[in-house]
Amino acid sequence: MSSGERPDADAPAAAEVLPLQVEVDDEQAPRPAADAQVPPASGAAGVLGDVDGDGDVDQDDYDAYGAEAAPPPGEYQPYAASMDKRAQMWSLGRRSEDDELRELERRLRAQLSAADPIEERRKLPLEFLWKRWREFAMQGRSEAVDEFGRDPVFAGKIDTLLEFLYSKYFRVSVQGLENIPADGRALLVANHSGSLPYDGAMLMHAVKRDHAQHRSVRPLVEDFVFHFPYLGTFMSRIGGVRACQENAERLLQQGECVAVFPEGIKGIGKLYRERYRLQRFGRGGFVKLALRTDAPIIPCAIVGAEEIHPMLTKLTWLTRSLGIPYVPITPTFPLLGPLGLVPLPTKWTLRIGKPLRYHAEFGRAAADDRILVNRLSENVRGKIQEMIDEVLVRRKSVLFG
Repeated sequence: MSSGERPDADAPAAAEVLPLQVEVDDEQAPRPAADAQVPPASGAAGVLGDVDGDGDVDQDDYDAYGAEAAPPPGEYQPYAASMDKRAQMWSLGRRSEDDELRELERRLRAQLSAADPIEERRKLPLEFLWKRWREFAMQGRSEAVDEFGRDPVFAGKIDTLLEFLYSKYFRVSVQGLENIPADGRALLVANHSGSLPYDGAMLMHAVKRDHAQHRSVRPLVEDFVFHFPYLGTFMSRIGGVRACQENAERLLQQGECVAVFPEGIKGIGKLYRERYRLQRFGRGGFVKLALRTDAPIIPCAIVGAEEIHPMLTKLTWLTRSLGIPYVPITPTFPLLGPLGLVPLPTKWTLRIGKPLRYHAEFGRAAADDRILVNRLSENVRGKIQEMIDEVLVRRKSVLFG
């Protein structure tokens, strides 16, 4: 192409250029005066400024020196005299997609490490929030994480949230905490409800907060909870343990206080019209645990959790592929989207019954007697149902107790 011709149809289109929006300090970068007469570079000229004096750098300025092609309008930037011809004409020149990504990563890292937090928030608000969340999650992380993933430091941070739910939102009242032994193994057996494991968190916080010895409770959590992103990790770090016989027996042998919910998924999946009617207690696995480990069974009744997500119906098709048992349909979900997952502020009551010591009466070998195990399981279920009915008779209001 001769020096005075415009680019033809074979010239690269402006849309092919992937320019970076790089901030340039105009006071530091050299910019020739508008009336400067600069000789062209070897072979072809590079436009150095507003040569024709019309107030902007445009195609006419490039034509004045016979440029091979002009950069897209608005993409001209000051440059150093030592830059080659193509860099002069195209600022940062043509870049591959990998080059663009590497440059963007470099800029993000540079800005995230900036000393000025205000400037950091202004430039990259999402990256700023992510960085702050990581600092919150990692700062002061305990080195004494146990074999089940409980992190005492993280659990201490979450206590503020649990305390708000316990004392302000659900306004939990507890009866019979003295029935939990001051030390040694114990098996808390409670009814289950609420679609999400709020009941386990409130039972755990109640014993830690109000028990004379401030004991830690390790609730056994349904397997499907660990299929949700972050939720399973969150439950493990605050003390929850994946529900299985091996985990529960190991905890009891270590002298821990373990909470189990024998209704399982059937309990949290009850429809609103079935509230406070206990489902079958599985195959009596908690009774076998108590007999094998010589742990007292302590029945617990939780009233108030059934109404936090009143389930009208549930969808079960295609849910297995997602790793969840069902999709609840409530008056607020999915109608209100994520806001529908906020629980209703009902008034809760926790009643803890007297210990049942089956090991002393039947011995360890009774764990292999299926008929006896089922009979004892139904006995515990009947006691919890009686406790629930007693609380419901005295309750005057769902929201105020």
